[in-house]
Amino acid sequence: MSIFRQYIAPLFAVLVFFLALVAVSARIFLPSDMAAPAPIEEVGISLVTPDTFNF
Repeated sequence: MSIFRQYIAPLFAVLVFFLALVAVSARIFLPSDMAAPAPIEEVGISLVTPDTFNF
């Protein structure tokens, strides 16, 4: 149990930290329109009937 507490748990915490650091830092390399937050749209019900399709 001491091996887990001394070696594996700290290594896991450091790996999670670096994974989060890479995920956050990856926004630098994204195009500017993808790095922005997603737009918020109104949520509503849209009724689509078969006669509205143009084939």
